[in-house]
Amino acid sequence: MEGRSEILVKFEGFTVKFAAGGSSGRNWTSLRVVHRHGPCSPFAGQQKQLSHAKILDLDQARVDDIHRIVSHYKPLATSDSATTLPARSGAYIGSGNYVVTVGFGTPKKDQTVIFDTGSSVSWIQCRPCVSCYEQEAPLFDPSLSSTYANIPCASSFCDELGNPTCSASNCMYGVNYLDNSSTFGFYVQDTLTLSADSIPGFRFGCGDNNTGLFHGNDGLLGLGRDKPSIVSQTYTKYGGVFSYCLPLTSSSVGYLAFGSYPAGNLMLTPMLSNPSDPRFYYLALTGISVDGQLLSVPPSIFNNSGTVIDSGTVITRLPDTAYSALRSAFRQGMTAYKRVPGYELLDTCYDFSGSDGKGNIPSVALHLGGGVTINLGKARVLYTLSSSQTCLAFASNGDDSSVGILGNTQQKGFNVLYDINKRVIGFGPGGCS
Repeated sequence: MEGRSEILVKFEGFTVKFAAGGSSGRNWTSLRVVHRHGPCSPFAGQQKQLSHAKILDLDQARVDDIHRIVSHYKPLATSDSATTLPARSGAYIGSGNYVVTVGFGTPKKDQTVIFDTGSSVSWIQCRPCVSCYEQEAPLFDPSLSSTYANIPCASSFCDELGNPTCSASNCMYGVNYLDNSSTFGFYVQDTLTLSADSIPGFRFGCGDNNTGLFHGNDGLLGLGRDKPSIVSQTYTKYGGVFSYCLPLTSSSVGYLAFGSYPAGNLMLTPMLSNPSDPRFYYLALTGISVDGQLLSVPPSIFNNSGTVIDSGTVITRLPDTAYSALRSAFRQGMTAYKRVPGYELLDTCYDFSGSDGKGNIPSVALHLGGGVTINLGKARVLYTLSSSQTCLAFASNGDDSSVGILGNTQQKGFNVLYDINKRVIGFGPGGCS
């Protein structure tokens, strides 16, 4: 990173440093990231917050979906009428923790959308709507945009959906989620505005038939690896580089940037692929340490299952053998605290209400390919339900064969970099400060 000029991006209450240019391009832009249910969210005070039970239930549904996608599970029966549309299996949207605000159309209309590394097709709700769920912002109206255009069925852009279907020679898109949520409509192009940058001809779904548990978000920005994703569409501009910092608390802010490396000490681990399903980002989890001691888990346990890094999964999932070893070592280091019953998928919980602050929390570190070690602080190890019930923020897959998932609780506060060109994923401390 030596020799790069630094760019300072000021958000509310903090400054983020970027090294100008990234690895492949000179352009960059950044967006403000907020927690969906935090006081900085545009939805603050307007919608009821999800309960912890609901968040964890939605999280498990997303994990089940990812497992089915990776294992080539086909969720739709042939008799399902939705199969007549160009349906792609999308990683279940889950609780939609983190959102950004972007602009669509000319003049631009702001829409607050979930950003998701597990999805590639971006979409928003559009007028005229056959069936739309309630959202806070007005629905996007294509008739008011001078740069809007439908994508013809004959276009190669339509083919990138995999199994396109047409309506009056116009390309149609569709995404089904395993909880029966879905979004369908026209596959279109229009100008996308990212902060001060305009992306002409951005392709996305203009949904006019949308149902399910989308929690009032205006849509989704897909950061996956397939051709429809924003990362692929902006490759010539941003070089296939994006990075983010997820805020450590729901009352703080982070960033999502395109085309820049976060400045500072980045630890780079190889970005891996699964040839049978290239939409997700994989990395090599090689081991776990607790209080500096490497857990006795055979490397084959991690190698055989593989690990996806996912911005939309809340709780990290591990092969059962690895999780059992982590749980055992963590419990041995928590004797200063009172054990309390587990909650939903979290089975190692403690009462901190009577703590005098003197008890130590065991340190946990994740070892990744390329000799990278990321040390997790307390906020990345624990999931707090209340002062009397705080739990280890990891869970078992229930077996050793299902793919592991590095969730967003463990990513919070890090600069997390994705460089498609160099095929690396980076982690750096102090990302949101």
